[in-house]
Amino acid sequence: MKTVKIIIVALMAIALGSNSHAQSSTSKTETIKVAGNCEMCKARIEKAAKLDGVSKAEWSTKTKTLSVTFNPSKTNIELVGKKVTVAGHDTEKVKATDAVYDKLPGCCKYR
Repeated sequence: MKTVKIIIVALMAIALGSNSHAQSSTSKTETIKVAGNCEMCKARIEKAAKLDGVSKAEWSTKTKTLSVTFNPSKTNIELVGKKVTVAGHDTEKVKATDAVYDKLPGCCKYR
């Protein structure tokens, strides 16, 4: 009886381990250029990038790049970029509207 329990526990551990590996291998990390200046920009950009399917979003004030780790079956870097522009920050492919940009605090204006 103990042997059967040990075998079942071992099989469950193997199944769970391979399942978690499968989930992590489906994530993808990409970077895009995003305009901004300060820590307030950083918080706004990272918050805007947190779409469903995004597990990590980190913007660098030095390099002006946003690194995004996401599940490609749920979202893509283009959608993330569009959400960032809605928050008022230009990306390398899409510009924020003037109306949204004008609402940014003075220290966050980069144009």
